[in-house]
Amino acid sequence: MSQEIAHSQRAHALLSASSASRWLQCTPSPRLEDGFQDSGSTFAAEGTLAHEIAELRLRKNYTEQMGTRKFNIRIKKFKENELYQDEMLKHTETYLEYIQGITHGFKTLPFVAIEKRLDFSAYVPEGFGTGDCLIISGSTLYVIDFKYGKGVAVSAEGNPQMKLYALGAYLEYGFLYDIQEVKMVIVQPRLFGGPSEAKMLLADLLAWGEEIKPIALKAFNGEGEYVPGDHCKFCRAKAQCRARAEEFSALADFTDKPPLITNEEVGAFLEKGQGIAAWIKALQDYALLESLKGNEVSGWKAVEGRGSRNYVDQDKAFEHLKINGIDEAIMYDRVPLTVPKIEKELGKKEYMSLLEEPGHVQKSAGKPTLVQSTDKRPAVTNSPDASVDFT
Repeated sequence: MSQEIAHSQRAHALLSASSASRWLQCTPSPRLEDGFQDSGSTFAAEGTLAHEIAELRLRKNYTEQMGTRKFNIRIKKFKENELYQDEMLKHTETYLEYIQGITHGFKTLPFVAIEKRLDFSAYVPEGFGTGDCLIISGSTLYVIDFKYGKGVAVSAEGNPQMKLYALGAYLEYGFLYDIQEVKMVIVQPRLFGGPSEAKMLLADLLAWGEEIKPIALKAFNGEGEYVPGDHCKFCRAKAQCRARAEEFSALADFTDKPPLITNEEVGAFLEKGQGIAAWIKALQDYALLESLKGNEVSGWKAVEGRGSRNYVDQDKAFEHLKINGIDEAIMYDRVPLTVPKIEKELGKKEYMSLLEEPGHVQKSAGKPTLVQSTDKRPAVTNSPDASVDFT
């Protein structure tokens, strides 16, 4: 199959917007990982399902004539998915409410597009993606992205994925609307703190697009140097990448150096080595898959792990215990919910009014933790006037 045909049949762009933070820094990585199968994950599948529910909510409110009965039938179908969780309805409602807060603030009805395919190939070879929600009112373009994950907070500030979506949206609608400013928003409702927002003048966005053109071309051609870093996290080649292996397997040269390292060196090692645990985990996952395939990984093998025990029928098992004189009280634990779990059950507004505002919740300072100097929190010490208790 020719390269041209392969590209035309690609389900996703080689240089996708979602992976831009990686290929903008490590330009040969897209071609390297293109030979690896994307196995997906449960988290990704959950995110896809939540996105579909969010899309349905927006379409009902903005772009489609949909009665309550039709909406409920479609929601019921989503509920049949084994990955469905009731909290998906709550979080997608939060997403809808945020968008309604924007659109209801305009004097005239704005333009709204849902799940719009965006072509930004004028800046990135064969580049395209899907914008979750676009709003245009006056001279302002809103690009809004819904993220269901809760492991890592994603910022809209300086986010290349959002910038690429904004470029694609401008190329699509710029001839119809006098766009002068772009507001980019990431709504991540499973994390506290509210949506992350950033804005750019259109002129600055277009200038950024021109700046990345040569970088994108190098990435498309598989040229440049491999550059390991935090961006390796979602690279499909991360376990076998030689540049990453060399980065972590040769942290320092101790030739003619004192036996004790300095604080400056401690900081440098922490900076350089903070991705080692993730790298080792990626190696372990890869080695297990290879071993299960019957391929030899020198010094390692796959074995059967510890099994688990489960009731065939819990109700029948407990009934049998009671018949044989076992006290029912020992069969169950009664555990009070933690404050975060109570807040999740009640919802933030009711939690605040019933527990935190009346003074039923006591907040204490967190234990000291080490972070990079770029973290916005103030530094603390164990001096007498420090605000954190280190005992």
